[in-house]
Amino acid sequence: MSAPVRRGLPRAQGLYNPANEKDSCGVGFVANVKGERSHQIIRDADHLLCRMDHRGARGAEKNSGDGAGILTALPHEFLARVARDDLQAELPAPGNFSAGVVFLPTDEAEREKCKAAVDDICKDEGQVLVGWRQVPTDPDAADLGPTAKAAAPQIEQVFISAAGGLEGDAFERKLYLIRKRASHLLRNDSEMEQAKAFYICSLSTKVLIYKGMLTPDQLMTFFPDLLAPDYTSHLAMVHSRFSTNTFPSWDRAQPNRFMSHNGEINTLQGNINWMSARQGVLHSDLFGQSIKKLFPIVEPDCSDSGAFDNVLEFLLMGGRTLQEAVTMMIPEAWQKNDLMPEAKRAFYEYHSCLMEPWDGPASIAFTDGRYIGAVLDRNGLRPSRYYLTHDDRVVMASEVGVLEIAPANVKAKGRLEPGRMFLIDFEQGRLIPDDELKNEFASRRPYGEWLDAQRIALRDLPVERPPERFDRASLLARESEASRDVEPATSRYWKVVNPDVKNALGQRGTVYVPIPASRGGAGKIQLRTDNRIVELKAMTAGMGEAAEPTMIE
Repeated sequence: MSAPVRRGLPRAQGLYNPANEKDSCGVGFVANVKGERSHQIIRDADHLLCRMDHRGARGAEKNSGDGAGILTALPHEFLARVARDDLQAELPAPGNFSAGVVFLPTDEAEREKCKAAVDDICKDEGQVLVGWRQVPTDPDAADLGPTAKAAAPQIEQVFISAAGGLEGDAFERKLYLIRKRASHLLRNDSEMEQAKAFYICSLSTKVLIYKGMLTPDQLMTFFPDLLAPDYTSHLAMVHSRFSTNTFPSWDRAQPNRFMSHNGEINTLQGNINWMSARQGVLHSDLFGQSIKKLFPIVEPDCSDSGAFDNVLEFLLMGGRTLQEAVTMMIPEAWQKNDLMPEAKRAFYEYHSCLMEPWDGPASIAFTDGRYIGAVLDRNGLRPSRYYLTHDDRVVMASEVGVLEIAPANVKAKGRLEPGRMFLIDFEQGRLIPDDELKNEFASRRPYGEWLDAQRIALRDLPVERPPERFDRASLLARESEASRDVEPATSRYWKVVNPDVKNALGQRGTVYVPIPASRGGAGKIQLRTDNRIVELKAMTAGMGEAAEPTMIE
C-alpha cells in the first residue's frame, strides 16, 4: 500500500522554513475598458497565460506545474444555469449572491465536516447557503502529472445568498467574515489529517477564481467550466507561478483573491510582525466586535503573495478603495523627492505611520471587479507592459508580445514605472492617469494639517533625567551580567602603533590587538602569527600604545 500523501508544506527542517515561501512568476490581464462582457476575454487571457509558460515552473515531471490560474468577473448567466441544472436552485439577482471555488479534503468524512462547518457559520452570520456544486475537472484530458494529481483536493463550488437586507459592500464584508472564520476553524483543526486541504479560493459577489497546481496549458482543459460559451466576463487576470526555492501546492497557486504577484516581498517578516502587533488596537465601525474574528489578519501557511493579499483584502473590506489600499502598501519613493507636491508628500508621510512599505522587487496586478490595475514597487525591478486599443481592450503582462494586436489598433502603450499606478475604472470606462489618481487621494483629507497637529518626534519629548551614557570601565562586567559570550567581550581591539610590536608580528602598517585586563580585557594577551606566539605583557598608559612584546616561540 502506498504511503498517504501529506497535505500542505513540509515542516521546518534544516535550512528550510515554510515561512520563507516566495513566488516569482508571470502575471497579466485582459479586460474591456467599457465593462462589456464576452467569452473572448477568457480565450484571450488563456492565450496570454500560455505565452508566459516559461515564467512558471515545473517539478521533475513536465506535467506537474508550480501553479496556474485565472480570476474573472462573476459569470452570472453561467452560474444561474449550473445552479438550476446541478442544484435545482434559482439564484437571486446579481449582487445578492456569491459563488466561490473551494478546495476540500479528499477524505469523505473530513470533507463533510468542512461543509457542515461552513453551513453553520453562514447560519450564525445570518446568511443562506444555497448549496454545493462539484466542479467538473478532467485531469486525464489535461495530462495532469502524478505529483499534482496525488496532491489534488476535492474541488467544489459554494453558493451563498444574501439575507437580512444585506447588499453591496455590506454583503461583501459578511462574506469576508464567513471565509475568515471558516479558514481559521478548519485549517487549524488538529483532528483532521487533511486540514490544510481546506481552502477557499474566493468568495465574492464580484469575482471568481479557478486555479491549481497546473501548467498554463492545462488550465482550460482541467476546468471545463472555463470553456462554456456562456462563461462571460469583462476582465480576466492570469498567473503562471514559479515557487522560488520553495514548494508548489494547490492553494498557493495564483491569482489570489484580489491580486497576482510577480517578484518577491523582501520585507515580509517585518510586515507580518507589524500587522500582528497592531491587531491589539484595531477597531472598525463596519465590523464592530466581529473584527476580532478576523484575526490573525495574515493567515499562517501563506507565501509572500498570500500575506500581501490578506492585508490588501483587510484594508479593502475596512472601507478603503482598492487603489488606495494598494498605494498604502506600495508607496512611491517620496522621502527624498523634492519635486513631489507637498499635499502628495503629506499623504504618503501620514500613511507611513499606519502601514510600512511592502518592498519587492514586485509587480502587482489587482482587481475587485470594478477596477483593474497594476503597480510596480519603488525598486522598479520587475518589468510589466501594457497596451490600450481603439476597440477598448486593455492588455497588461510581464512582457510584450503575449497577445497579437495590430499596430493600427494600438491607441496607447507603455510600461509600469517605479511607484506609479496603472488603473482602469470600468464604471468611467477609461484609464485613470497616475497623477490624477494620486492627487485625488492627496486632496481628499487634510493630511498635512493632521501631521502638524498630531505627529510626535522624539526630540520633542521632555527629558526628566540625563540619558544613560557608555561607561567603558564597567563594560565587561555588564556584558557578563547579561550572559554575553566571552569571545565577543574579549575580542575588542586597540590599535598598535609601537614599531617593535609591528615588527615582531611580522606585519607592516597598522596592527590591532585585544584589550588587556588592565583596561577591561581578559588578562594575558597572546596572538599567533607566522607560527609564532607573541605575548604582550604590558600596555602603556597611552591609549593604543603597546610595550615591547616577548617572543614565546
